[in-house]
Amino acid sequence: MKIYITDCDHDSIEIEKNVFAKAGMDVTLTNAKTEDEVIAQCGDGDVFIVQYAQITRKVMDAIPTLKFIVRYGVGVDSIDLKAATEKNIQVGNVPDYGMNEVADHALALLLDLKRKISSMSIYTKNTKWDYVKAIPIHRFASETIGVIGLGRIGRNFAAKANALGFNVIGYDPYFKATDETSFIKSVSLEELVKQSDGISIHIPAEGNKDLFNRETFKSMKKTAVIINVARGGIINEADLGQALTDGEIAGAGIDCMATEPMQPNASLFKHENLIVTPHMAWYSEEAAAELKRKVAEESVRFAKGEPVHYPVNHLK
Repeated sequence: MKIYITDCDHDSIEIEKNVFAKAGMDVTLTNAKTEDEVIAQCGDGDVFIVQYAQITRKVMDAIPTLKFIVRYGVGVDSIDLKAATEKNIQVGNVPDYGMNEVADHALALLLDLKRKISSMSIYTKNTKWDYVKAIPIHRFASETIGVIGLGRIGRNFAAKANALGFNVIGYDPYFKATDETSFIKSVSLEELVKQSDGISIHIPAEGNKDLFNRETFKSMKKTAVIINVARGGIINEADLGQALTDGEIAGAGIDCMATEPMQPNASLFKHENLIVTPHMAWYSEEAAAELKRKVAEESVRFAKGEPVHYPVNHLK
């Protein structure tokens, strides 16, 4: 099979090459992101490993040899799943490579906001040595954290928040409690929004656009904070800015935006109670290496006719 890495901004693809070499296979790296670039540079491909490339119906129509697409990461927004399924093209991802990192990042943002670390550091260095500016701060054991989405990452985050003493509630229509997750109280989305002192989002973008909007923010506690390490677009950013301006919520920690990269002069960035990181929640050296190894291993499995470990769409 002809295997392409359509695009990749990593420093090296040595990890991928080693996996393919051990399997007696070759892989070709291109720099194709747009539809036309993919068609021109990967036109005879059977397997695509993609990072940012747009694999649309147009691409699939133009490349009838295509049989498998696997993405560097969890989200598959750039792949037309409906078209792929219709054309019997298997789509895969790597949903578990950075789940500890993403959960840890969400927790770090939550703790920073709840203990007011960043805002007080700025105030202390630039204005005054005076803890009174931080009042009020509450003990974790007195607060409730709401987790939206209880998949791998959401459960990981929930367990860590619980270990720090937070009361944890969660919303996920597919969640089934086990002995390990019995500490999570399952509630409706409306209850979670109203009851939580902190909300952490762990759901896909598809079907959840603008889930947090003007009305949602009005339903939150004025002392609550919101964390998004999932996908941009789940939070309406204009409405978030207004909620922060009006004091409808106490703060936000955001790792992903609807449009990336964001520019340093973005109006949303003026808020001192907003912490922003550049879509880095997934990252550690170990997670990066695991991701690269797993996309290659999935490709090898498919090429050998073996079942893939992380199918996104289900073929007949």
